[in-house]
Amino acid sequence: MSEFRSITAETGAPYGDPLPVHGPQDVAAACAAAEAAFEVYRATSREDRARFLERCGEEIMALGDGLIETAMRESGLPRARLEGERGRTVGQLRMFADVVRKGWWQQLRVDPAMPERQPLPRPDLRMRMIPLGPVAVFGASNFPLAFSTAGGDTASALAAGCPVVVKGHPAHPITASLMAQALTAAVKACDLPAGVFSQIMGPSHELGAALVQDPRITAVGFTGSRAGGLALVKLAQARPVPIPVYAEMSSINPVLLLPQSLKARGAALGTAFVGSLTMGAGQFCTNPGLLIAMEGDGLDAFIASATEGVAAAAPQTMLTTGIRDAYGKGVAALTDHEAVETLASGDPGEGTSGGAILFQTSAQAFLANPDLADEVFGASGILVRCADEAEVMAILKALEGQLTATLHMDAEDEPLAARLLPVLERKVGRILANGWPTGVEVCHAMVHGGPFPATSDGRTTSVGSLAIDRFLRPVSYQNLAQSVLPEPLRDTALGDGIPRLYDGTLLAGR
Repeated sequence: MSEFRSITAETGAPYGDPLPVHGPQDVAAACAAAEAAFEVYRATSREDRARFLERCGEEIMALGDGLIETAMRESGLPRARLEGERGRTVGQLRMFADVVRKGWWQQLRVDPAMPERQPLPRPDLRMRMIPLGPVAVFGASNFPLAFSTAGGDTASALAAGCPVVVKGHPAHPITASLMAQALTAAVKACDLPAGVFSQIMGPSHELGAALVQDPRITAVGFTGSRAGGLALVKLAQARPVPIPVYAEMSSINPVLLLPQSLKARGAALGTAFVGSLTMGAGQFCTNPGLLIAMEGDGLDAFIASATEGVAAAAPQTMLTTGIRDAYGKGVAALTDHEAVETLASGDPGEGTSGGAILFQTSAQAFLANPDLADEVFGASGILVRCADEAEVMAILKALEGQLTATLHMDAEDEPLAARLLPVLERKVGRILANGWPTGVEVCHAMVHGGPFPATSDGRTTSVGSLAIDRFLRPVSYQNLAQSVLPEPLRDTALGDGIPRLYDGTLLAGR
């Protein structure tokens, strides 16, 4: 295939001019350019790199309304959602610019020599984090701006000092091309090597496989399905030199409705749940797909409110026909399951549209049928009714790793919440109270990750300033002369405003 077409999400009809399809030779050229740019880019000053990240955001904003209109057409997402996503994309670039300027991401450590120490002297040891090298980033279907070409993986890798080669998502190729134009313009405006950023496009899996297998790529960022993420992990581990794949993949995000919160506001919780479940046609990795509640006062009110909301929910355009078909299969499997009852379903829609649906089952049935915990990517939720705290605990312990868990609780529920917390900590990356998991704040304390299969490496996050750590590695320098040491580790750098651990004492930046 030498070219392919963009698709209008709402109708499934082709949109725009035919687009060229890149091949293995284009992948090799992009990776070679990234490798050639690496030494120059990693050596940029903190200020120059920060200014580049800010310029990326400025160039994205300069695309104007055409970017939003194109993304609307290719994704089916509404204007307000995409305008907010553009703001988030630019905001995280600015956040990483601030992180780069402050310098703490280098994690500087100095243990000065102790020549008089007995029985053996201690050498002079100094450590910092350095960038890995060229990084491959795979665009996501459900966030055409914030998790794609110029999204969080790209922003954090560029902040770390790593050139980026993006595999643009074929579901929104024109949007991806516009975003790539913006980043390319920023590279040129900041007088950086062209290989600092590039993007390859095409609908085939082979293109992504070639990118991951290129020996110049040192790490991979991915957001998508479990099957897709695991395929990349397998390819990366089979290389002569294996590399890390930071894949965000699968989660059903349990919501625990604790007894007193249900008793106090069961109906209101049901309404709020439907709002979160149906947001963006349920196409969020943090969608609340699993509800866990004990029998008691307020549960019937919650169910009545939630079923009313689901039944009234209008169908929404889904991102692609493939996602809509997969959603339909997942819903059908639950509908036909002998241990599952359908509580309510909305208008299923036609073509690329998908409707909302709510199921329920017992704790014993949920534990006996592991397939009931499979992710259904869309506005589908299942309520598990538990007899007591022991059944709630058993369900939590049986769950796979998740991105989030939510506790709806009142003051009287706090002792129960405290007992559940140690189990939740082992299962999820983010625990929230009296809210809904859809919506991920871009900040320093955010963790958007979790134990497998939520991510391929539960020690990391793909959102927030900590995401930069994925594309750095530590290097220790022993007994090097001051003139040879990297500048941030020299004695003359003390007081430069960067925090560092000096002989076991944290010296705060100023």
